[in-house]
Amino acid sequence: MRQAAFLAATLGLMAPAALAQAYQPPRTPDGRPDLQGMWTNSSITTLERTNASLPLVLNAEQVARMEGQRLQQEVSANSRTDPDEGAPAVGGAVLGYNAFWLDRGMKVGVVNGQARSSWITEPANGKMPVSDAGRMRIAEIMKTRNEDGPEGMNPADRCLVGSRGSGGPPMLNNIYNNTYQIVQTPDHVMIDVEMMHDARIVRLNQPHKPAAVAQWLGDSVGRWEGDTLVVVTRNWNRWHGDYEPVFLSEQATVTERFTRTGADELTYAFEIDDPGFYTQTWKGEMVFTTSSGPVYEFACHEGNHALHGILQGARILEAKAKR
Repeated sequence: MRQAAFLAATLGLMAPAALAQAYQPPRTPDGRPDLQGMWTNSSITTLERTNASLPLVLNAEQVARMEGQRLQQEVSANSRTDPDEGAPAVGGAVLGYNAFWLDRGMKVGVVNGQARSSWITEPANGKMPVSDAGRMRIAEIMKTRNEDGPEGMNPADRCLVGSRGSGGPPMLNNIYNNTYQIVQTPDHVMIDVEMMHDARIVRLNQPHKPAAVAQWLGDSVGRWEGDTLVVVTRNWNRWHGDYEPVFLSEQATVTERFTRTGADELTYAFEIDDPGFYTQTWKGEMVFTTSSGPVYEFACHEGNHALHGILQGARILEAKAKR
């Protein structure tokens, strides 16, 4: 028993690269690890540690408590509506009609055999190390949120990029649409994100484009380091860089590492180096598991209808102001 416990503890402390050595992944015709397929990062673990009293690595009791609370939320959210309740009060919160279509996950994320309270591993407090200058910049950005007109809508509300950082990088778990499809060739890796159908195109062994060529999802260039795909991304356009939860300045470099560590497991590590918003380089890691379903077509009705309504309302107000 002691030997088994020691082995389990040792495996839990091993880095993804070390775990990958124990697992031999399937390979593509050019001999690289085959990352292709449908993956999901659905989990109740979040980017930042929401409870400061929790450690990074949770014990069995803490896991049971968190997953039990999540189960209670799911049962409550899916309870039948009282037909005699009546309409909500004027100005009150309507909330969602039901929760069957959400994909928040039911389990705590497990990385390297360890149950995690946050994806962030550095700093030790599980929080993004936002600098004073970064906070000032974020405050200026957030001033425009919810203003009248399209400028008050964030990129997700305009159906331009996945919400809550799901498009990446780094690619974070969302409350829904957590499915990703990876397709690879000897020269490229494509990551199709279910949310907004963002398609990240990673060019392998190529130089980065000039800094003036800023684009959605940034400019991603990859290389293989052994059995790990390393992707370095720079040069976001400002609409994307100024989008929460992970703000990225013109100086930002995001480095991601994709490693097959099991038949149904893809370990994903990321590192953010950005003196424009943060006091230090910060790191995180999560596990993607195989998805039982495909990436479905994503229809973003906010962009189809809400933006039209906002613009139409603005034109009406402008016409009234001229009278």
